[in-house]
Amino acid sequence: MPSSVTNMNVIFDVWREVCRHLEIAGSVERLLPRLAEELPVEALAVRRIDRLGISLETVACGIVGQLSPLFSGKTKLTASELAQLLEWCGRSLVATKRVGQDASDAFDTRWCGIDTARDDGIAASEMLIGPLSSEDGTPLGIVLGAAVGTGSFSQEDVELFRQLLEPFAAALENDSRLRELRSLREALEADKQALLTRLDRQDITDSIVGAETGLRLVMERAEQVAASDVPVLILGETGSGKEVIARAIHHRSRRAEGPILRVNCGAIPPELVDSELFGHERGSFTGAESTRKGWFERADGGTLFLDEIGELPPAAQVRLLRVLQDGSFERVGGHTPISVDVRLVAATNADLHALIAQGRFREDLWYRISVFPIHLPPLRQRPADIPAFAAHFAARAGKRLAGRALVPTDRDVALLLAYPWPGNVRELAAVIERAAILGNGRRLEISQALGPAPPIPSAPAPTVSEETAAAETATVPAGEAAAGQSLDQAMVEHIERTLVATLGRVEGPFGAAKALGVNPHTLRSRMRKLGIDWTRFRVDAGARRQG
Repeated sequence: MPSSVTNMNVIFDVWREVCRHLEIAGSVERLLPRLAEELPVEALAVRRIDRLGISLETVACGIVGQLSPLFSGKTKLTASELAQLLEWCGRSLVATKRVGQDASDAFDTRWCGIDTARDDGIAASEMLIGPLSSEDGTPLGIVLGAAVGTGSFSQEDVELFRQLLEPFAAALENDSRLRELRSLREALEADKQALLTRLDRQDITDSIVGAETGLRLVMERAEQVAASDVPVLILGETGSGKEVIARAIHHRSRRAEGPILRVNCGAIPPELVDSELFGHERGSFTGAESTRKGWFERADGGTLFLDEIGELPPAAQVRLLRVLQDGSFERVGGHTPISVDVRLVAATNADLHALIAQGRFREDLWYRISVFPIHLPPLRQRPADIPAFAAHFAARAGKRLAGRALVPTDRDVALLLAYPWPGNVRELAAVIERAAILGNGRRLEISQALGPAPPIPSAPAPTVSEETAAAETATVPAGEAAAGQSLDQAMVEHIERTLVATLGRVEGPFGAAKALGVNPHTLRSRMRKLGIDWTRFRVDAGARRQG
């Protein structure tokens, strides 16, 4: 039988725990062993009244020992039951009940959420139930302690439990305020993202550089697929502008008013991928101090852009496949399915077919995400876009550095056109920024900004037709080959002479490809095979002009 001194100690311990921690779930788990020392309770739960949802929700639950949870997550009520519960809470009395007992005092034991159909032979026999109300008397919920087996409660137990109602009510009120603040913060973050999206929508949708030239076919396909909700797979090299195309699809879709969120799959540690994408419940792993929404929940009603999807680990690929199949998932550590309405746009610079052959990417996931593939050509395959990109980036860099737009000269554009751009648009933006800095914001120092020739970007092996075309168009004129000279050596000399004559330029009306009558990409493929570094002829040409 607990003494008055013991009661005071228990009450003090409960108040101390409530004041130290705002989240009630952890407090109840930590308090139950202490309460079990003085009360014959083996399970303790706090259930919050949800007036809007007309239900009782279990927000905290503690179990002594290895018992599995006794309480359900949520109990739906009728409007009359809710009114009956609120009236009972207004009486401010502690009730003792047995599971299944009739509601003789207006409290239905079904509201406790006790699982009466357990398969482990363990069931609650008797319960202490108390109402939790705010300082102004507004009912907030109920707290209940359950005795398992043949346990029962004395009058002294009831009195001690009654004295614990006030600290538990304070804990529930603090927890509700914390939930409200978290909800408001998420809403503000969503509003912020929506505002940023609206602010940059004009730039994204109306000012895509190359939309009428090198990206014309890409933009046509984006327009075609935008109105639907099918998954889109954007294939392209690093820095080629895959995110720009993803945003263009989003802003042309019915989801334009919703969020568009980008996730770089390659930047997430493998052990955190599930948590980042699908969220986690509090306590699901070490460090999970609170429940967290994943990217899919945050993108509900909008578009989720998964960049570098080929980097997803196999386990995450399985869960992603399920989301694409039925639109639902469970948080890490959770057991309740969550449904979302999200449009998936994926992107990669990897060869997914090769990854499938290696067993690193699921073939069934490939079929799901590649319903509508869009191939984004690298910058070197759309040279007509380079002058426009240069003008765009130069104007932006000039305004940022000196308050006025910079304009590339014809010589600047010629240098940019002769460069292979292994880093694509991202590299071009960096070069223009560097050139503007080197020119102190007053001019562009393109030659200096380009620096040494970069490594030649890898390219697929040329097809037989490409090799034949290169051999036919780059054949040495009759009489120019030395006796005993190999065909490859003769082609090397002929191509190099052409590069000297064109000052190292490969593409364009005055480039080597035009002079040789061959496609620029075919010529580059042939030069790579022959080991010709065409960039050194640019430098030689500049030295000759200085001489």
